[in-house]
Amino acid sequence: MRHHRIGELMTREVVSVRGDASFKEVARTLSQHRVTAVPVLNGGGRVVGVVSEGDLLRKTADQAAAPGDRPAVPDLEAWVRAKAEGTRAEELMSAPAVCARPDWTVAETARLMEVQGVKRLVVVDDEDRLVGIVSRRDLLGIFLREDEDIRREIVEDVLGDTLRLGPAVLTVEVRDGRVELSGTLPFRRMIPAVERMCATVDGVVSVSSTRLLYDVDDT
Repeated sequence: MRHHRIGELMTREVVSVRGDASFKEVARTLSQHRVTAVPVLNGGGRVVGVVSEGDLLRKTADQAAAPGDRPAVPDLEAWVRAKAEGTRAEELMSAPAVCARPDWTVAETARLMEVQGVKRLVVVDDEDRLVGIVSRRDLLGIFLREDEDIRREIVEDVLGDTLRLGPAVLTVEVRDGRVELSGTLPFRRMIPAVERMCATVDGVVSVSSTRLLYDVDDT
């Protein structure tokens, strides 16, 4: 089976800043390009971190209060306060950057986003040089695949090439990304395996096997 790679889905034209960019320069970059975060590059063009609107807003939250106002945020951890007091991108950024590789699959990338709690990932090459950025919206684009493309991949790649099942063994119907399988398999144990493999096809929303039968109950 062929899974779409992040290199096919990512945005290649990425706005970035140098580590020595000033606070105002970073803020201006975010505003002008209407983005919420930018990668930070060192002198060699390698990604060393990411600076976001949230990183900049820490300075506002930690500013000394005027007389009569509520005090600044108390009890900040040392590293948080250091970021709040920073004046350059390399001091303000979150580091190390959470990065993906161009050859990663959608599933691998989505899993890392979920674990790290982020909405986008910087994409770097083997030398940690910036090559793009991928967002949750980019990943969701997979589910816009045509039903016929999904059906063809299941029939040819999953059932034919991988499981060596002839086209007459199973019938595959796909509607709005929902796959329904019908037909008769040689063994009962094959049903969950077929379900799992169909579910990994890019663009599949769900797999139903309620209409699948079997010749031998080998469970």
